[in-house]
Amino acid sequence: MLDHMSIQCADPSATCLFYDRVLAPLGGTRIMDFGEIVGYGVEGKPQFWVGPLVSGEPNREVHLAFRAKDRDSVRAFFDAAVSLGAPVLHEPRVWPEYHEHYYGAFVRDPDGNNVEAVCHDAE
Repeated sequence: MLDHMSIQCADPSATCLFYDRVLAPLGGTRIMDFGEIVGYGVEGKPQFWVGPLVSGEPNREVHLAFRAKDRDSVRAFFDAAVSLGAPVLHEPRVWPEYHEHYYGAFVRDPDGNNVEAVCHDAE
């Protein structure tokens, strides 16, 4: 349903460094870079944008879930986030309350957002 979305951040450089590292295991890369505004995606289309905080107020937490092609990619996302010092919300595991094959890991980005990598396939 969504074509693309964007978030605002307090420190675009730190936030982009985070997303550069954690999206790489999921196949995500910088597609467009306008300095403080960066578009990430796969297959040449930006789907997720990061930009500076312009509203003058602190952001409210959002939950972002990025699809992973397999469980190894979820673990690689998690390891990349932890190596950057991201706070861990939930280590990689199966979440049967969502569905029998839901495998996800949850961390916080530099702005406190709940960021997840998820694979919906059986191992």
